[in-house]
Amino acid sequence: MIAAPLPDDEDQRLAALRALLILDTPPEERFDRIVAFAASEFDVPMALISLVDSDRQWFKSRIGLSACETARDVSFCAHVVHDRETLLVSDALRDPRFHDNPLVTGDPHIRFYAGAPLTLKSGAVVGTLCVLDTRERSFDAIDRSILESLRLLVVAELERTA
Repeated sequence: MIAAPLPDDEDQRLAALRALLILDTPPEERFDRIVAFAASEFDVPMALISLVDSDRQWFKSRIGLSACETARDVSFCAHVVHDRETLLVSDALRDPRFHDNPLVTGDPHIRFYAGAPLTLKSGAVVGTLCVLDTRERSFDAIDRSILESLRLLVVAELERTA
């Protein structure tokens, strides 16, 4: 497993995340609707709004996953935060970054991951909108465009909160 390195702007990124005052807040229908739509649109068993904190990723909204957070070092989303771009993993078992990740080898048995960055107006990437599956999948340019459009809805809601 290869953990994502910290972004160069980690201190500013964390400050922007914390300024949203959203970490550890109860579920909200406005976010849950977007996640439910993403899961349905891509026909996946799991979809998340993941906010990447200093040592964890916390899920503001989730479908198909019982955990409300995981460690940052096993997070696929931390790679998106570092790289600042959408990440597509068709088969995590064949990807050297993830093949031995406990989220791949154990519950929830992630094989497919697509995550789009939640980039605020300030430029800070605070997390992802992601869809996941327990089976290998492909994701075409149209799928990517839809996911990236949905992430803009999440960002608009996050910034409306701040």
